[in-house]
Amino acid sequence: MDRRDSPILTGMGGTAPRTCPTSLVNPVLTARPRNLGAAAPSGSVKLTHPGKAIIAGGIAGGIEICITFPTEYVKTQLQLDEKANPPKYRGPVHCVQATVRDHGVRGLYRGLSSLVYGSIPKAAVRFGAFEFFSNMMRNERGQLSKGNSFLCGLMAGASEAVFVVTPMETVKVKFIHDQTSGNPKYRGFFHGVREIVREQGIGGTYKGLFPTVLKQGSNQAIRFLVMNSLKDWYRGDDLSKNINPFITAAFGATAGAASVFGNTPIDVVKTRMQGLEAHKYKSAWDCAVKIAKHEGPRAFYKGTLPRLSRVCLDVAMVFVIYEEVVKVLNVVWKTD
Repeated sequence: MDRRDSPILTGMGGTAPRTCPTSLVNPVLTARPRNLGAAAPSGSVKLTHPGKAIIAGGIAGGIEICITFPTEYVKTQLQLDEKANPPKYRGPVHCVQATVRDHGVRGLYRGLSSLVYGSIPKAAVRFGAFEFFSNMMRNERGQLSKGNSFLCGLMAGASEAVFVVTPMETVKVKFIHDQTSGNPKYRGFFHGVREIVREQGIGGTYKGLFPTVLKQGSNQAIRFLVMNSLKDWYRGDDLSKNINPFITAAFGATAGAASVFGNTPIDVVKTRMQGLEAHKYKSAWDCAVKIAKHEGPRAFYKGTLPRLSRVCLDVAMVFVIYEEVVKVLNVVWKTD
C-alpha cells in the first residue's frame, strides 16, 4: 500500500511523501549488485598436506645440493679466509682455480657428503613446517596475508635451524676447513662426526646455534614472503591459476636474491662461529664485533657473489621441483 493512502496519515490531515519501496531502502532486503561478485577473486588456493610437503621438500633438497655444491664450497672458503692470515684467495675465481690446481675438479666437491645427508631433512622440515603453520593461518579461500607469510617462513626457518641445519652446517664447515689444512684429520663425513662428538660432545655440533636460527629464520621469512607475494601478483583475481615452472623459477631466484642481500652478515658470523677457530670468539656478538674491528664492515659481505649465484639457483630449483613433486603426489595421494 502507498504510504500516501495510509489511513493514519489521512486521518491526521496529511499525506506521506512518496518514497522508494521498502525492499530498496532496507539493507537486509536490498539485492546485491550484479557486478560485485565479478570483482571478487575466483577459485581458491589448494592447500598442501604437510606430509606431502615433507616428501616433496626432501626430494627437492637432495637434487638441488648435488648440483649447486661447488658454489657453496667457494663461499665457505672465502669466508674462512680471514685477512689476518693473510688472505689465501683473491676472489671466487682464484679460489676455484687454486682448488682445481691443487685437488682437481673433485676438490670442489669436498664436504658434499655432509650436505647431502643434511639437505634432504632440511628441506623436508622447512616445507613441512611452513605448510603446517600456514594451513592454520590461511583464510577460507586459501590465501595467506603478507604478515602471516613472513611469520610462517620465520617459524619454518627456525625449525630447520634447530633440528637439522646447525649440526649439519657445523660438521660441513669443520670438514671443509680441515680438508684445506696441511694435515687433515677427518677421513670422511662419519669419521668427522665421530671425532667432533668425541672431542667436544653433542654440543660441539651446535656451535653458532643463535646466528644459525637468525640466518635460517630470516632466510625463509624473506623467501616465502617474496615468493608468495609474487605468486599472488601473478594469479591476480584467479586464485586457482596454474603457474608455469619457468615463472616459478624466476620468482624463486628473485626470492633467493632478496634473502642474500638481507642476511649475508649473519651468514658470515655463523660460518666463523662454526669453523675450527671458533674458540677465538666468546659469542656471536663478540665474533661480529671482532670482525668489524679488525677487518672492517666489508668483511660482513665476504662470499656474497658466490653465495648469490648459488642461492638464486638453489631457491629457483627447489621451488620448481617442490611444486612439481607436489602435483604428482596430489594424483597418487588423495587428501582433504
